[in-house]
Amino acid sequence: MAKMKQTRKSEAKDKGPERKLVAQNKKARHDYHILDTYECGLVLTGTEVKSLRQGRASLVDGFVQIDDHEAWLHNVHVPEYAQGTWTNHAARRKRKLLLHRAEIDKLASKLQETGHTIVPLVLYFKGGRAKIEIALAKGKKEYDKRQTLREKQDRREADRAMSAAKRRERE
Repeated sequence: MAKMKQTRKSEAKDKGPERKLVAQNKKARHDYHILDTYECGLVLTGTEVKSLRQGRASLVDGFVQIDDHEAWLHNVHVPEYAQGTWTNHAARRKRKLLLHRAEIDKLASKLQETGHTIVPLVLYFKGGRAKIEIALAKGKKEYDKRQTLREKQDRREADRAMSAAKRRERE
């Protein structure tokens, strides 16, 4: 019994800190080809953190800009904290992203290419700190979006057929 507990503890250590999801941008994967993803920290005020801990945020219109070798997150909606006072934050203010200089330079060079943008994918807490996963992306054409939907539907139908066959096999 003791050995089993030890292996479970070591497995938990390998996973790292647990991610507590706050918001995700599902539409981004539909509208863009994701080329590369980055995890970065956010510079937040106290009321923003409290609002995020309540699970309130929207990444839908968000995007990242690079100004003077600094990455800034724009248009992400973090609603005002309900119990906040005059110290409350603006809901759609720009927020600084914490990335390594080499990553920022790499992203800046990719942004110069036509059709590339940086979009937020997931906002979460990891080890008590707010993190955001951003992606270097290239916009999809309308026919690409239809093709992606078609592939998704085909995969679903195949999975349904497989599970139905397995059910019939068991009976």
